[in-house]
Amino acid sequence: MTHCPPLLAAALLLFTQSALADIGSRIWATGGVSTIEGSAGGGLSPWALLGSYASDEEWGGTLALSQAETDDYTLAVTGAGVTWNNRLELTLARQTLDLDELVFTLKNGFGLEQDELTQNIVGAKLRLAGDVLYSPWGQWSAGLQYKRQREFTVPAAIGARDDSGTDVYLSGSKLFFAAVMDRNLLVNATVRATRANQGGLLGFGGDRNNGHELMAEASLGLFLDRHWLVGAEYRQKPDNLSFATEDDWWDVFVAWVPDRRLALTAALVNLGDVATLEDQQGLYLQLQGSF
Repeated sequence: MTHCPPLLAAALLLFTQSALADIGSRIWATGGVSTIEGSAGGGLSPWALLGSYASDEEWGGTLALSQAETDDYTLAVTGAGVTWNNRLELTLARQTLDLDELVFTLKNGFGLEQDELTQNIVGAKLRLAGDVLYSPWGQWSAGLQYKRQREFTVPAAIGARDDSGTDVYLSGSKLFFAAVMDRNLLVNATVRATRANQGGLLGFGGDRNNGHELMAEASLGLFLDRHWLVGAEYRQKPDNLSFATEDDWWDVFVAWVPDRRLALTAALVNLGDVATLEDQQGLYLQLQGSF
């Protein structure tokens, strides 16, 4: 199985603990955490928020290690991002998916040897208007994610058309003060144009559809106090391959922000059926450092 390198995790923790105190001027936890695709948001979906604590005259950045363990898969993600003037976010992420169970299922029919998939993602997000805290209509951002598979044997065998593709999305986020039991509530909605199969991990396009489709994503987060956030996410998915139907994703999460430099997120994720393997549920963990 694929695991986050322990030395890299230790280095990230040491770096964030020893970073300089000046890591940006924005209010606590307004940078979100890192998604599995590298951009700022929740675990599954980008938000209109930009990463780090950089305000309108500052640079900031994030480093993140994530791992999701479901019944038959392991997904490890390493991501990094930089934010300029709370206006532009640039991100890089690498996803590695363990395929042991899927390869066992397919190898008799296709003679497959590959036991993991690796995908690189380059992202950019631009804040268009508004502010998540004070604007009546919240903050709005537009983003894109260019994704490329490093190994295309399995996606090609199940009918994917391409080894690369680009997602484009529009996100709106708004924080409502004292909205639920005197607690602050963060609401996010995203519309994504995509042709990615399982987020791109199984290639792009297929025999059912090869064009971009609009997909909806949404999340809610309730601040219990300045250190703790609980909530849920939902992500709609396209269904491009007749090989296997593709279910929507959802999760329930808790994020702990003990310090402006550090955030730890845990979630119960449900990915539905993934490439004929049914009911993929499990635990997602992420460690993020800000600087």
